Amino acid sequence: MPSLFATSDLHVTHEGNEPIVDTIQPESPEDWLLVAGDVAERVSAVVSTLEKLKSRFAEVVWVPGNHELWTTPKDEVQLKGQARYDHLVTRCRELGVRTPEDEFLVWEHGEIPITIAPLFLLYDYSWRTPQAADVSLADALAQAKDAGVVCTDEYFLHPDPYPSRQDWCADRLKTSEQRLAAIPEHHRTVLMSHWPLHRHPTEPLYWPEFAMWCGTTETADWHLRYRAEVAVYGHLHIPRSTKADGVRFEEVSLGYPREWRKRTRGAVALRKIF
Repeated sequence: MPSLFATSDLHVTHEGNEPIVDTIQPESPEDWLLVAGDVAERVSAVVSTLEKLKSRFAEVVWVPGNHELWTTPKDEVQLKGQARYDHLVTRCRELGVRTPEDEFLVWEHGEIPITIAPLFLLYDYSWRTPQAADVSLADALAQAKDAGVVCTDEYFLHPDPYPSRQDWCADRLKTSEQRLAAIPEHHRTVLMSHWPLHRHPTEPLYWPEFAMWCGTTETADWHLRYRAEVAVYGHLHIPRSTKADGVRFEEVSLGYPREWRKRTRGAVALRKIF
């Protein structure tokens, strides 16, 4: 029986991570791979890495992370915001890699059909610390800055043509809800997003202020509403398995070399979902 694998946060431009891509291998030619964002910042690195992975797995499904959406000075592609995302979707389609804009795949190898739902959702700064719960966004960002926390997204992740990242997030939520609602009711789902759908995975964050850049309260019940068998995500660089309301949450990130080198098990770039 084929297997479904997942990975995220490969950050292949960081020295020491690119060779680890070679360890991402299927057990059979029929295996599928989910790539939950943050392959790299440069479009060329994202595309070349996904091309390698697609040559090994029967299906590869990708969602963008914040790093793919960054527009950095050294990238040959200077598109911003929605235009950058659209360009990445086009390049993925050329490779045969599935994206949140494509028809959802259905995993037919279990007792019931399971729809693989790749989601591009962003965040809206609604995951606040208690001190920032009732203040303006400007004040919440100032509190985070005072604590030494400023996400690089504030400099490189442009929301164009949306007025703000919150507005872009709101539009992605609306689009995603419409697509998820169309999944047949007798299907279970794999909900796949770079940013976690539920806040509980952020509890171990060393800087709790960073949760503002990690998700949205609007998805708090999606794992129940959309019948998730498992929710797959990355972003936090805290790879682990947890549960919320009996639903399994899998963070499948590799992370930066300075992080995985400290772990007893070292670099783990591939997780079997089922």
